[in-house]
Amino acid sequence: MSGSIYFCQLNAPTENARRKTGDVSGLQSAEFSRILLIKLSGLGDVVHTLPVLVKLRARYPAARIDWLITPENAEIVRCHPALSNVVVFKRSDFSKRGRRWNAALSFLGLLKQIRHVKYDLVIDLHGQARSAFFALVSGARVRVGFDRPVKDIIRRGWRGAREGSWIAYTHRIPIPTLDVHAIDRYLWVGPLLGLDDNPPELTIHLSSQTAQNVQRVLEEHDIPASKALAVLAPGTVWETKRWTIEGFAAVARQFLHDGFAVAVAGAKRDQPRCREIAAAAPGACDLSGKTTPAELAALIQRAEVCVTNDSGAMHLAVSLGKPMVSVFGPTNPIRVGPYHRPESVVRMGLPCSPCNFRWLSQCPFDHACMKQVTSAMVIERVRKILATATSDAESAIHIRANE
Repeated sequence: MSGSIYFCQLNAPTENARRKTGDVSGLQSAEFSRILLIKLSGLGDVVHTLPVLVKLRARYPAARIDWLITPENAEIVRCHPALSNVVVFKRSDFSKRGRRWNAALSFLGLLKQIRHVKYDLVIDLHGQARSAFFALVSGARVRVGFDRPVKDIIRRGWRGAREGSWIAYTHRIPIPTLDVHAIDRYLWVGPLLGLDDNPPELTIHLSSQTAQNVQRVLEEHDIPASKALAVLAPGTVWETKRWTIEGFAAVARQFLHDGFAVAVAGAKRDQPRCREIAAAAPGACDLSGKTTPAELAALIQRAEVCVTNDSGAMHLAVSLGKPMVSVFGPTNPIRVGPYHRPESVVRMGLPCSPCNFRWLSQCPFDHACMKQVTSAMVIERVRKILATATSDAESAIHIRANE
């Protein structure tokens, strides 16, 4: 009976949301003291959300600002000076045998923790049923999230809030277009809350221990701190976003020939691909499955250049200001590419691309968009990017010398 009453209480603000969606009067000037930002995963999406965090802190300098996030990505944001606390949702525990009862108890404790803080503003940029549920459980009087999906010629890919999550919000972020980068899309929350329109700040803040862990791993593979490093990140969740093993291996061999140390990095799921690439490029070290997302960021920070697919590693490289090249095929670089780095994208631009297919079995063209990208094309782009970075660095040194 008490459970029914509780969910009825949750449903009441949901009904109010339907009536107040268009009412933003006073929201820009309102002051909030306890704010919860929801972006659970994946890695690239978390990086894209950092500018919102920075602008929230500028707008509400004295507020408590917490971030609800999965444990694997928590270390990416934990040390950020704009953040008060991370609130961890251990989603993966529900899929582990023998852990589901403990996972359920932990989940109930998380709900109690969120409810206890009494947030007055929740911003859900995840936009799924589970994140909307957390927004409702918070009891916050203002709950902001994206509007319902909009019509689009391409039915696959992001088109708005999913799984009915928009029903949970008191204020919905309008979606004027889909041809915009994810970072700029997240910043559409700005006009609702009166956030500043300064350029997005993407800086990742890592602990010194994280950087030390990475340097220790590199030294174990005979890569001293003085050695120039190239990082290859060939993994990604989508099958269709993976450039060829042969292509990555050829790029690795060229880096080794040019005097770089080469580290092939990725998650545990990427280990088979990374092992093949390292085996085809003698001298490259395989670090797949040996780094957390935060340590991957520290590894990229240590590198001179990074070559990736459309993946979280690509967005880490951008946020860390590193020279990088990324191979694109099924996805649209306008929406999810390296932010303000169109020169870093290598793609064929076939009529069927972008298709946003996730699985190779869905592709009727034998993965042509990725297979037709050659290692020579990527190597040539890498050299241009590095030459530009060197020229920019020399210009900066010259300017400082004359100041």
